[in-house]
Amino acid sequence: MNLESGDNMSEIKRFAAIEVGSYEIEMKIYEISQKFGIREIDDIRYVMELGRDTYAHGKISFDLTEELCEILNRFYHIIKGYEVSDYRANATSAVREAKNARILLDRIKVRTGFDVKILSNSEQRFLCYKAIASRENDFNQIIGKPTAIVDVGSGSIQLSLFDKDALITTQNMRLGALRIREMLPSVSIDSAHMELLVEELIDNDLDTFRKLFLQKKEIENIIAVGDYVTYFSSVARKKSGRDYLTRDQFMELYNTIHGNTPEQLARKMSIPAENASLILPCFMVYKKLIETTATSLIWIPGVTLCDGIAAAYAEKHVKVLFSHDFSKDIVIASRNIAKRYMGNIGHTKLLEECALKIFDIMKKYHGLGKRERVLLQIAAILHDCGKYVTMNQPSDASYHIIMSTEIIGLSHSERETVANIVKYNTKEFDYSAKADKSMTSSMYMTVAKLTAILRIANAMDRSHKQKFHDFKVSLKEDELVITADTMEDISLEKALFRQKADFFEEMYGIRPVLKRKKED
Repeated sequence: MNLESGDNMSEIKRFAAIEVGSYEIEMKIYEISQKFGIREIDDIRYVMELGRDTYAHGKISFDLTEELCEILNRFYHIIKGYEVSDYRANATSAVREAKNARILLDRIKVRTGFDVKILSNSEQRFLCYKAIASRENDFNQIIGKPTAIVDVGSGSIQLSLFDKDALITTQNMRLGALRIREMLPSVSIDSAHMELLVEELIDNDLDTFRKLFLQKKEIENIIAVGDYVTYFSSVARKKSGRDYLTRDQFMELYNTIHGNTPEQLARKMSIPAENASLILPCFMVYKKLIETTATSLIWIPGVTLCDGIAAAYAEKHVKVLFSHDFSKDIVIASRNIAKRYMGNIGHTKLLEECALKIFDIMKKYHGLGKRERVLLQIAAILHDCGKYVTMNQPSDASYHIIMSTEIIGLSHSERETVANIVKYNTKEFDYSAKADKSMTSSMYMTVAKLTAILRIANAMDRSHKQKFHDFKVSLKEDELVITADTMEDISLEKALFRQKADFFEEMYGIRPVLKRKKED
């Protein structure tokens, strides 16, 4: 779909964000400008349980695909009516997990013109996180205390933890409300054992999360987001005039729905009956977390994935600025992963500092940007995590750990880039890797350029004894000169440095040289 886009970023742009979700299809229309920020002007939703097909049968049926295309064609006419200049359409877990996802996306493209991109789980959660953070006043106040973002969707539950204003970890569990319902197809919703069965399904995963990541941490606030928390918000506004519920208010609310059939819930909540069957699993997740933590306040910001899509677009294309440093979150989360795998903190700190200094001074030679700098930093932080598994082949183990670990804010391809940089840090670079279908030419070159830098930085502390903390990096003609201020013996570092210099010189045409300060 081709939509005209103006060049003047100071002007108001009409933008459409579309989410092809597991339970409903949503489109929001926004006006975006540098002066006024992001303003929602319309919200259109259709209930469509794509997840019912995926979670039960592994793929989405032809009939449901046709129905989806009809909805998207309606969206197209709405977009034209609003004179929208640009759009983004994203699909989540139901499409992501469907065996026939590629067939589905091609049919959508042919039938509607929409180019729908499947979001990885980490991309999806990061966009939701951006949407929450765009509510800056409330967000900054809430995360001042230990906080959990709890996103109960149709297909999964995402738990993200904040401590000291920083996002420290995020974990995904495939136990969304719709998935739970489809896992219990033979159980009557009004069964006396229904709540017990749901609790058994979620209890083990929540208990594991608590043991691994909470430990002595106490959660004081919960930020509730997802498909089924709208009712929380409406109740909160009635009670306090704000989007907040206290612990007691939530438990009181839970008791009002406890033991009700979907039909009873539908009447009580004034919601469609099909929505009501998904309310109980959602409420039980929050109830369980509240009971097992010191949570005293629940904030319901009322944002959706569409708001996150719009926030990301506004930041990138219209230069709308947010006060929260999202790159810092990615870095801190990576440090916590490294801590989990007992990385050498002193060595990693020196490696990180050196790698970034080399990156900055080599800017005109590598042509990479701020995002690639963050990827290099993460690679430096996680470079030896594989040693936790094996000392024999740590590079391969590190690759698999990174690929298996969700790093919120990184796309799948970015995580693969980091994993490859780490792998080739100590392993011979695979020149045939560019033939790998998963690695584009751009990714291949990014991996090669950043690997060359990481190797040199790592060689500076081969002994892991941090023999120097003060060093300078400079470019002199065809040499990258690293001058170390130290009185210690750096013979080992020099020897390895010379070994690692060849690949760097091959990439950049510049020879790295390690010197002691007194040798100048």
